[in-house]
Amino acid sequence: MQNAHIQIDGMTCTGCTASVQKALQAQTGVSSISISLEDGVASVGYDEALVNQQQLLDAIEAAGFDATLTSL
Repeated sequence: MQNAHIQIDGMTCTGCTASVQKALQAQTGVSSISISLEDGVASVGYDEALVNQQQLLDAIEAAGFDATLTSL
């Protein structure tokens, strides 16, 4: 199990966080999601055998947001 910390630009409301959460939940292998609207960061637990970090970023970007990996 891996953890990715993703900076998300463009989230302005709880509807935005719900969209990001939905996009990430649709990815096979994602086991946990924690999103901070205030910080603009998502922490995602995932199985690297089923999904990779680029797929997570792509899912967020497909939902209409800019996403980059970050370290905490």
